[in-house]
Amino acid sequence: MIPINEDHAEKPLLEVLDLQLGFGGIRALAGVSFAARRGEITAIIGPNGAGKTSLFNTISGFYKPQQGCVHFEGRDVTRYSAHRRAALGLARTFQNVALFRGMTVLDNIKLGGHTRLHSNPLSAMWYFGSAQREEMALRREIERDVIDFLEIDHIRHLPVAGLSYGLQKRVELARALAMQPKVLMLDEPVAGMNREETEDMARFILDVQEQWGVTVLLIEHDMGLVMDISNHVVVLNFGQVIGQGVPAEVRTNPEVVRAYLGETAAQKVVA
Repeated sequence: MIPINEDHAEKPLLEVLDLQLGFGGIRALAGVSFAARRGEITAIIGPNGAGKTSLFNTISGFYKPQQGCVHFEGRDVTRYSAHRRAALGLARTFQNVALFRGMTVLDNIKLGGHTRLHSNPLSAMWYFGSAQREEMALRREIERDVIDFLEIDHIRHLPVAGLSYGLQKRVELARALAMQPKVLMLDEPVAGMNREETEDMARFILDVQEQWGVTVLLIEHDMGLVMDISNHVVVLNFGQVIGQGVPAEVRTNPEVVRAYLGETAAQKVVA
């Protein structure tokens, strides 16, 4: 469990400053700036094609921006590789399930913890000494802190290919939590889920925030979920921030309403 440091409660843990990202003649991000405060849930919303996943890929290090920077814990990590950012505490899930389908639930989750292992290549290759001890300690920690927490003990030895979609998404969340993240980036965690699965996932996300003290960055199209659990909402459209604030402010922002529902709806909000 990662407690919230009260001394830094008012300082942004993650800052995105003027991110510019383009692919040929297409601008995916056009000067995106926002901050995610420590221990809060920040939602990134917007219509399809707004640049949300491109933003996540830039924050996590898969894309390099043409301009702008990403600050994490006061450090400029813009030029850091994806695995180095992961080792610092930036963990993420993906819009489409990205698990190793032939492996068991437990083995998939353990992969997330490998960023924290320090055995030398020789002992790791032959699986003896420090490598074996680290691996066993990681397994005990995952079983105690992650698998029990997400209520998936009954499936831990099953291959993920045979699981329902909702359980696969939960396993992906477990793999990210095994990294002991400081920032957990969730790309559409409830997409394709039924109501019961969505409610379960919402509960787990809130518990990660409240019990583990993890800062959550969330992309989601389920506006009910976003408005219910988010502390701060950032709205993108065509790669630009068109509004941000607490959920109540964003819900009544004419620019946001226009992007989702059209000009007529926006005029009604203003009136």
